[in-house]
Formats: sequence, structure tokens, C-alpha cells
Amino acid sequence: MISGKKPRTIQIFLPTGDPSGIRVAEITTSIIRVIEVPRNQLSEFMGLPESKQVGLYFLVGRENQDEVYVGQSGDIGSRLSQHNKDDKKDWERALVLVSLTNNLTQTHVLYLESLSIEKAKACKRYEIINANSGQKPYTPIPLKADCDEMHEIGSLLLATLGYPIFEPLVESEPTEASEDLFICSRANVKAKALYTNEGMVVLEGSQAPMNPSRQQDPNMVAKRDEMLQKGILKEVDGYFVFTRDFLFKSPSGASGFLVLGSSNGWIDWKTQNGKTLSDCQRAQTDN
Repeated sequence: MISGKKPRTIQIFLPTGDPSGIRVAEITTSIIRVIEVPRNQLSEFMGLPESKQVGLYFLVGRENQDEVYVGQSGDIGSRLSQHNKDDKKDWERALVLVSLTNNLTQTHVLYLESLSIEKAKACKRYEIINANSGQKPYTPIPLKADCDEMHEIGSLLLATLGYPIFEPLVESEPTEASEDLFICSRANVKAKALYTNEGMVVLEGSQAPMNPSRQQDPNMVAKRDEMLQKGILKEVDGYFVFTRDFLFKSPSGASGFLVLGSSNGWIDWKTQNGKTLSDCQRAQTDN
């Protein structure tokens, strides 16, 4: 999680000139750098000096965008090459955290690996597919302070590149009287959500019928079943219930999922006072 958010200057460099290729992100006043490496450009990354460094890395996929593997290595390029030969992990992009001054040690990255797994699990945005929680070595207080700062900067750079692994979906739990809290009650749905700059966050405990009487969208049903299998949802008395907060990219995507069919989220999400999400957003821009 990024604490004390404030204006920042972040530089993103494209070594190949391709915005969908390798991207290098850094804060101009920090020694921490995060490099995004598409799997099909791993050989290009191997030609960079950073590939020989001690580093922390994250493996993410295109299909399973809510899963991440966290690792560390004394030779980051060599370790990624091993992962590239391993068909058991379905990943498409590696995110590599290294130091501009090449001063990370094995103790640094072991601590950062364990801390990252712990923080990502607490955040509940991504499913951590590591078999264990890493090895947190004995870390002197000065080194721990350095690692905590590296983690904070790395979190910001990852989020800037589009991977908010350590960013909570909501800053704080809303109260029933909160003006930011929206309710969907169509077709026996009992759901609460927040509209954020990322989309619609359906809150833990929200529920909807497993088999609504209306015609169901097969794609929505398949997604529901997948989320049940992953434990994001659980079935209780004929309803599917969210076990954690979950982000949908749009209000209609969220309400449509809940009714397992078509929905206009701008109308179907309402405040306690009955104002639609559309009304609330229009009021903000009219002021």
C-alpha cells in the first residue's frame, strides 16, 4: 500500500520504443527501478545489465489477471529463464525490481519477497500462487527500514505500470450513511458497492441468486462458476456470496454479473436515498 499519497514524477522508458514491450519505470529521486518484461521479449531483457542483478520479481498472466507469483534471485535473468522453460506457471509478463546502484543483497530480496507475499495477501487484490510465504531472514533495523521504503516505492511503480498489487480496493470501509455507498436490489440481489476511479467495487458479503428467474448470460454464469472455484464467491442457501471485496471495471459489469444478465449499472446502482449512480455523477460535474 502506498502511504501518504502525494504528487510524484515518474519516468517510463521504452528501450525498444514499443509501448507494449519492455517498460522501465523509476522515480527520478529514487534508486529503485521496476522493469516490465513481456515473456516473448525475455531475450531482449537478458541483454540488459539489470538481468544479471540481485532482484525481486512478480509473474503475472493475461488470462488470469488476478493471480501473481512472487520470487527473488541473485541472478534475475537466469531465474526468469528457468521460469520460461517451466510450463507449470502460466505467466505472460515479469515485473522486475532492481536497484540502480546494484546494491541489493540476498537479505534485501528475501525480506522483500516475504513482505510482498504478506502485503499482497492482506490486500486481497491478487491471488498469490506461491507454495509458501517465503523466507524472512534476520534483518537489522536499518536494513529493514531501507526495505520498507523500497517496497513502498516499488508498489507505486507497479501500480503506475498497471499492476496495483499492494493497493487496497477501498481506503476504508464505508458506513451505511456514506454518500459513496451504492446498493443494487434488482432480482433479489442484495449487494453494496463503491464507485472508484478504477470501477465498481462490490463489497464483501454482497449476494445474488444462483439461479435467477430471468434468462441467464452463459458468459456471466461461467465467470460466476470460476469465481466460486477460486473462493472469491461461496454458495449459501441458493445465493452466491462475495467472500471479499471485488473490482469490476464498470458499474454495468458489476450489476450485470449480479443479475447474470444485462443491466445498466448507472441506473441499477442507487444510494440509500434512491439516487442513481448517474444522478450522483451528474450532480458532481454540474457543481
